[in-house]
Amino acid sequence: MSSFDEMDAFEGASLSARAMARRAPLDDRHLKGLNQAQEEAAKQVFGPVLILAGAGTGKTKTLMARLAQLVKYGHASPHQILAVTFTNKAAREMADRLAKTPFELDHPIRWMGTFHSLSAKLLRRHAELVDLKSNFTILDTDDQLRLLKQLLKVNNIDDKRWPARMLAGIIDDWKNRALTPGKVPSTDAEAFNHKGIELYTQYQGRLRDLNAVDFGDLLLHMVTIFQTRPDVLEVYQNRFRYILVDEYQDANVAQYLWLRLLAGGHKNICCVGDDDQSIYGWRGAEVGNILRFEKDFPGAFVVRLEQNYRSTPHILAAASNVIRGNEGRLGKELWTDAEDGEKVRLIGHWDGEEEARWIGEEIDAMQGGTRGVRPMNLDQIAILVRASHQMRAFEDRFLTIGLPYKVIGGPRFYERMEIRDAMAYFRLVVSPEDDLAFERIVNTPKRGLGDKAQQTIQMTAREHGVSLVEGARIVVEEKLIGARGVKALRELIDGLARWNALTRGPRIEVDDETVIDDGVSPIRYGAPEHTHIELAQIILDESGYTGHWQNDKTPEAPGRLENLKELVNQLDNFENLQGFLEHVSLVMDNEQEGDGAKVSIMTLHAAKGLEFPAVFLPGWEDGLFPSQRSMDESGLKGLEEERRLAYVGITRAEEVCTISFAANRRVFGQWQNAMPSRFIDELPEDHVEVLTPPGLYGGGQTAATIETRAAEANVYNSPGWKRMQARQGQYGMSQPKESRNTVIDATAIASFTLGERVFHQKFGYGAVIGIEGDKVEVDFDKAGVKKVVSRFLTAKDDVPF
Repeated sequence: MSSFDEMDAFEGASLSARAMARRAPLDDRHLKGLNQAQEEAAKQVFGPVLILAGAGTGKTKTLMARLAQLVKYGHASPHQILAVTFTNKAAREMADRLAKTPFELDHPIRWMGTFHSLSAKLLRRHAELVDLKSNFTILDTDDQLRLLKQLLKVNNIDDKRWPARMLAGIIDDWKNRALTPGKVPSTDAEAFNHKGIELYTQYQGRLRDLNAVDFGDLLLHMVTIFQTRPDVLEVYQNRFRYILVDEYQDANVAQYLWLRLLAGGHKNICCVGDDDQSIYGWRGAEVGNILRFEKDFPGAFVVRLEQNYRSTPHILAAASNVIRGNEGRLGKELWTDAEDGEKVRLIGHWDGEEEARWIGEEIDAMQGGTRGVRPMNLDQIAILVRASHQMRAFEDRFLTIGLPYKVIGGPRFYERMEIRDAMAYFRLVVSPEDDLAFERIVNTPKRGLGDKAQQTIQMTAREHGVSLVEGARIVVEEKLIGARGVKALRELIDGLARWNALTRGPRIEVDDETVIDDGVSPIRYGAPEHTHIELAQIILDESGYTGHWQNDKTPEAPGRLENLKELVNQLDNFENLQGFLEHVSLVMDNEQEGDGAKVSIMTLHAAKGLEFPAVFLPGWEDGLFPSQRSMDESGLKGLEEERRLAYVGITRAEEVCTISFAANRRVFGQWQNAMPSRFIDELPEDHVEVLTPPGLYGGGQTAATIETRAAEANVYNSPGWKRMQARQGQYGMSQPKESRNTVIDATAIASFTLGERVFHQKFGYGAVIGIEGDKVEVDFDKAGVKKVVSRFLTAKDDVPF
């Protein structure tokens, strides 16, 4: 129980206010339908309260019941309540629902909104305290970057080597930590080539000169005012008798300080959150805020909402078992009165493409109700991926089979900016007359070819009746633009010509007698020096486009690089670059938006707060999920956040949850073994059904042979992998968790001979042309020459079909 007496909160208040606290309620309809824990949370209105609300436990309903309790029971008027949400949409939805049955508040909560919107409202009233005027401008990201670029130029800093986006990210991080330039710790002194703090100081000064703020300033300035002007702080501590905060686990340091300062008076603060769903550490969220709530507010009342109204017992058991692996959590156990339903389904696939095909077939079957579950509409089904580049395989598959889909929280794969840029380069290399492609890439990445230079190219091309590429060539030859622009444009034109030549092989002159009667030119070309996959990578590298995103330090940059890798990987399915471009054009042209039901595809981060009857969770492989980058950068903290992502993913499912992984993934066009995610080992066996068909991985070799080789070579050590083999009669083998590449036993000898015909489940039939230990070089009939581990090959005579 709370140590705060009910009347403590009204100490010094008028007699009428005290009487209001004691009067009988007009009605308690807002409490109807609440379970015991929810009602406790709604009625415990005095002192600090922490509501630990598990996934699907009705926390929004509880939060609104508490707001109604405060107003209807006379504890506070609507203008004395500060209600903080993380999105404007959530605030609007909550306000709409509070006006309806069973809450029926006569007046809206005036101070309800996001941290930033509420801070902006407060800052307008006290702008002069931070040397601003009340009509200050709030800069968007583009304006912020433009201003930072101006500062870099003034300080003679190369924006290509030290991009403005990188500096913006550093400054945003400092502001999320409530650090003014003078408070940035010495440990950050090396930031941005030792000039970050100085540039931050100049940036803040320039903002004051412009009477402007960025989004980070909205909270930073108010925290500064509250810390330096106790008289102002006291006004708002008295005004906001009650503070309610949703999604508290997502608060960063600045937001945390903002709340603590405001709650320092009456201490009537109620925070609602779930430490198990804190998944935004990469953007400043600090899970420690919710973990230390009881230390920050001694005597706090803590209530756990654990009854789930969304998922089946099997799904909840799987999610709960996984999240138990985290040490940094307050702990709770989700439960439900619902029937058991389907077990969580777990299936392994040969590769990513097979995974996409299988999921497409499953969704099609679910529509018809032929998969043992009730028939489902497409809009009741979602695919949740760890990284956006995983979407490509599903989008391609769904476009091919005509399955309607939508990408939530971002554009479709081929509509992403970086993919469109790369495709424009490819189009221009294949067809130099593609003026639209030229317009897109002529100054992407930045080459110093501004609007004036591009207009000169356009005018020159029109005057001579030629393509923009040829117009650019004329501009270079006649030096119609500045020397810097001529140099950059010449490099681009030379690059396009060189890459175009690489689409063909070396030129071969042919005697006139061989020219056929239909007038075909005697010029012939030999085999290209590079494959079209290598050529695509050459184009992206030599154009500077890959380097552009490698140097970009924004949070989005790594994802864009992964998408570019996935684009290059996709080329392996086509004979040449032109065939790939035609494929993309056709599938995108055949796609019809329509208003009908569609499968939802999104990242796990974008799925938070959503729910679907059926959820597919593909790509559960170590390195992909949990993310190797996250673990490398943040260690155990990163791993625990990845585990929380797994918890969020599983708890999005209401009835059917399917987890899948692949034994092989393509990385830079090369096949690599993949290890099942360590999170799979944490699933409870009694609540999981393994669907992987026997014999999927090993061809015609016996399970005993594979197990013996695995033991001798110490190739893998995953208990989950062995458990799956035992339960399904599998004999697949993959790499250990410590390695990202295939592990080969140098002493092992392949059981094949040169010239022997073999079969590979992915590449088909071929002949052995080289043997090195347990690695075999095979000339496949259709896939060409590839090196594979012998365990993935089967002698032709042993193929069971």
